[in-house]
Amino acid sequence: MERLQKVIANSGICSRRKAEELIKEGRVKVNNIIVRELGVKVSSKDKIKVDDKELSKENKVYYLLNKPRGVITSVNDEKSRKTVVDLIPCRERIYPVGRLDYDTTGVLLLTNDGDFANILMHPNDKVEKVYVVKVRGIIKGDSINELKNGVVIDGVKTEKAKVKLRRTDFKSNTSFLTVTIHEGRNHQVKKMFEAVGFPVLKLKREREFIFDLSGLKSGEYRKLTPKEVAIVYSLEKK
Repeated sequence: MERLQKVIANSGICSRRKAEELIKEGRVKVNNIIVRELGVKVSSKDKIKVDDKELSKENKVYYLLNKPRGVITSVNDEKSRKTVVDLIPCRERIYPVGRLDYDTTGVLLLTNDGDFANILMHPNDKVEKVYVVKVRGIIKGDSINELKNGVVIDGVKTEKAKVKLRRTDFKSNTSFLTVTIHEGRNHQVKKMFEAVGFPVLKLKREREFIFDLSGLKSGEYRKLTPKEVAIVYSLEKK
């Protein structure tokens, strides 16, 4: 027996958090009876419907994509633009773990495993996200220290970050840095640099947790190994 929201998430249609919302909204039926309470347990014999569509069990799949520029981090797009899901042909209904902006490149994980996704998206100082950033302007030590100690974006101060200056280019009036954070706030890195007066020109995520871009060109992807998946799940116990 498993909790209903977990079974829905494991089917690949949404995360566990979204599944809980669907239950509360009365959009889930078990054996043709609407269930609105969280924590209800179901077995493999129970028939579960979401919006009157019966769930089908899918194998859990896990992918690492080197996201290129100009691709939407979404399952679909109302403007018919290419999405990250379009880059990975598979039968399962996968979705991205977190988001990268349209013009941001680099590490992006996709899966149909809601628990796996939630572990990585939940704030955790062990899940570091490493970015290479190109900004307009010659950034100095005082601004770097400000970023390290936290800046206020959207009314809330960011947690401490690791910030390292890689190089400056006086001819083009640009600076290149490496930034490591473990939060996942909307447009966080861009807003951090805007807060200290340095607009981001290019942004690439080089690593998320143990996952980097080794062997992957822009637009390429690979399946995660069982060991990699197990390492992510080990975070749940810490």
